[in-house]
Formats: sequence, structure tokens, C-alpha cells
Amino acid sequence: MVVKSNLLSIDSLSVSFGGLKALNQVSLDLHPGEVVGLIGPNGAGKTTLFNALSGLVTPDSGALSLFDEVHAWPKAHDLVDLGIARTLQGVGLFPDLTVVENVMLGATRFSRSGLIRAALGLDGRDEARLRTRAMHALERVYATGIANQRVDSLPYPVTKRVAIARALVSEPKILLLDEPAGGLGAQDIDWMNGLIRNLISSCAILLVEHHMDVVMSVCHRLYVLNFGEVIASGEAELVRQDPAVVAAYLGSEAVHK
Repeated sequence: MVVKSNLLSIDSLSVSFGGLKALNQVSLDLHPGEVVGLIGPNGAGKTTLFNALSGLVTPDSGALSLFDEVHAWPKAHDLVDLGIARTLQGVGLFPDLTVVENVMLGATRFSRSGLIRAALGLDGRDEARLRTRAMHALERVYATGIANQRVDSLPYPVTKRVAIARALVSEPKILLLDEPAGGLGAQDIDWMNGLIRNLISSCAILLVEHHMDVVMSVCHRLYVLNFGEVIASGEAELVRQDPAVVAAYLGSEAVHK
């Protein structure tokens, strides 16, 4: 039996907001070269888990390991240096900047103070290095042709590509994708599925997604949250047929599609 190393391991994570228990003793693992789906109904705790990993909320308890080493829960400014990147449910882009400038903002490993030389004091060489990395990230999402367009001129599906490129520019080993297919039509969803499968050559992916066709297309394993607790986990097809998952989230029609 081959024992896989863990890029990410969460053990017994609990988070509360006042008297509300948002997460209760949640544990999960993420291995190299895989996509792991985190699914469940609205309010199940998926975003809270992402926020704990992103340094946006402080856990009540729980242990975190990164790259097989115990680690303190990160702060938001630690993520790039830890090899973690995240997209948002929307796109979170700056509409009055160009595509390449937005992507450069994700490269804080290379410039902690920002990107725009005139405003933030980067010299020409720093800006050139950032731009080169940004263009490489745009190439990975097939968007180099729009690098100099303003974001507010783009259709929504294209801005999704830009948001992913901004996450990729820091060359993460762990990519947190928050509803990448949200707001996309069928053709764009098919394209996104292909992109996600291509990305695992360089980073493992933890995916929050409500589109079950995406989940079943790209995820190797699933964790299902309900009321802040993991109610099922394992290989995607097996979890999909779990009676507890059907009752809490999917419904019988989804299982037989």
C-alpha cells in the first residue's frame, strides 16, 4: 500500500461565531496531484473552512499541517509564502485596472508592497519581473490576448479566468477554488472543468462548488459538510450515493442522473 504525503491536513477544526458553531471537529486531507471537493448545502460551513485556511477567521481549536509539518493557522499575509492561493466566490478584481495589473497583484511574494511602479515605488526591473510572471499565469488560463484590457470591459466568464490567473501567479502548491463555475453557462463550465484538470500538474486543489456536474467531473475525493460537520467523505462516486448525503444535500434525482 502506497502512503501518500499530505500537502494539507486539518484535524478537528472548530470555529464558532458567538453562540453559533460554524464548524465542529472537521478533519480533511489534501494530497499532491488531486482535486478534493468540499460540498454541502448553503450555511454548512464551507466558506468558514476556507476562511480559516486563509487567515480570515481564527479557529477555536484544531490542528493544521502543511507539507507534512505541523503549522500554526496562517494569517492572510502568510499565504503566498506558504504556497497557498485562493479565489473568491465572485471574482474580486479591480475593474479600473488592466487584466495583467490585476494578476500582478497576486504576486506579493515578489513585491510585498504592491505592483504599480508609479504609485508604489517599484523600479523597472521589479515591475518587469512581476509582469513576466503575470503573463505566464495568463498563458495558463489562455488569456494573454486580453492582458492590456481593462477588467470592466470583459464578460463575466472571462473575468473568472483572470481571477484564477491572479491566484496562479504566486505559483501555489495548494489552490483553494471557491465556486469557480458559479455564474457560468454550460460551455464555459466545460472549459473550466478542463482547466481544473490541467492545473493539478502543478498544484493540488481544494474545491468548493455547487455544480455537481463539475464536482463529479474533476474531483477525486469529496468531503460533505452539513451544519458544520463532515457527514461523509471518500471517493466521489461513492459519496454521491451515501444515504446521508442524499438526504442532506443531493436528493435522489441527483444520484440517478
